[in-house]
Amino acid sequence: MARIASLLASAFILLVPLSSASAAMPEAATALFEAKTVAARDTALSTLEAAAPKDPASAYAAGAGEFFTALELLASGLHRHGFESPQSIVLPLMRLPVPDNPNPEPLTYEQFRAILVGFRDRLEKSAATLASVPANADIGMVLDLTHVGIDLNEDGAITPDESMAAIMASLSRGGSAPDDAAPSLTFRFDRADGYWLQGYAEFLMAQADFWLAHDFRSTFDGSFHMLFPRAKLPLQDILVPPSSDMGSSIFSSEWRIADFISLVHLVNWPVVEPERRQAARRHLLEMIRLSREDWKAIRAETDNDREWLPGPQQKGENPLTGLEVGEEQVEAWLATLTMAEDLLEGRLLLPHFRITDKGINMKRFFDEPKPFDLVLSITGPAIAPYLESGKILTSDDFDQIQRQFGGVGFLTFALWFN
Repeated sequence: MARIASLLASAFILLVPLSSASAAMPEAATALFEAKTVAARDTALSTLEAAAPKDPASAYAAGAGEFFTALELLASGLHRHGFESPQSIVLPLMRLPVPDNPNPEPLTYEQFRAILVGFRDRLEKSAATLASVPANADIGMVLDLTHVGIDLNEDGAITPDESMAAIMASLSRGGSAPDDAAPSLTFRFDRADGYWLQGYAEFLMAQADFWLAHDFRSTFDGSFHMLFPRAKLPLQDILVPPSSDMGSSIFSSEWRIADFISLVHLVNWPVVEPERRQAARRHLLEMIRLSREDWKAIRAETDNDREWLPGPQQKGENPLTGLEVGEEQVEAWLATLTMAEDLLEGRLLLPHFRITDKGINMKRFFDEPKPFDLVLSITGPAIAPYLESGKILTSDDFDQIQRQFGGVGFLTFALWFN
């Protein structure tokens, strides 16, 4: 369980794979990844962005810096309004261990959408910068994840307890602060890891765009006091209990369970920006393409030097996951990518437990958006417009792939592999 928790943590934080010491590394990259203040970090990032068009190493470092500043934009916005993490994989965009804010600012629906827009747009910038790095660029940057972090509490400093290693340690403990300093986690990030990070940027953009495609004001007004209990949301005075009765996780108290049920019930969202729902599918397809490029580059590697994501030829347990990658896992993952692509392109239909002769066309789900009702999608009525006859994914199809990942399980590898 500890390994799985660590992987879940690393999947959300996405670990900003980049560097801090190498003979060919730009000085500004060292300054970026070892900065102790936001001002110093931003100055270094600006220098790298200016050099990026002519220098692949600068573009690589700048793309990573833009990625983790996207995470910082999200964390800062959440902290400003007194976010309390539900510590649940049910809300993947809400996994950052944001520190307590004793004096939060009020939050409106429009402000929350603006936070998501800022996060999503910075991710897009990161993906574009990383995409500018040539496929044959010779990248080799060494980074200790205890030396790079983000400002979680908006004080302008980047402290050891805000490092990527410390954030992962906190998440693996269920959101509690680590007892000791985070252990050293040093990796040498290469060109393949740039594809990996770019793919995760696309994955997070897909999530943000799906939310922003809809009007979720009713969910915000009726349940988000669960996440922002002191931000003057409409039902705060009626439904938020004293701090001593809140509980720390999403299922740890009656009021949190009640509000989670409200949240699920209120996910009945009209479409207000259909192009964003269409874009979410394109982001997922781009993530699949990048994962294939990642594994093509990994398999071509001949070294075995502190690999973030090793290939079958690079033996040894990964220090983060404790796992070793074999050819069977890579082949199964590539088969998973094909399956996911076929679903997103409508060549393969997603099954529904109530319907045996038809399946859901996921391409039409994204490209022909209708109001999204979570409960009615689960029970059936809301997915009726997308049902078609054709080849339907079966449990045997997935089980055959899943068996290749052994006792650790498909999800653990999937979160790591991207």
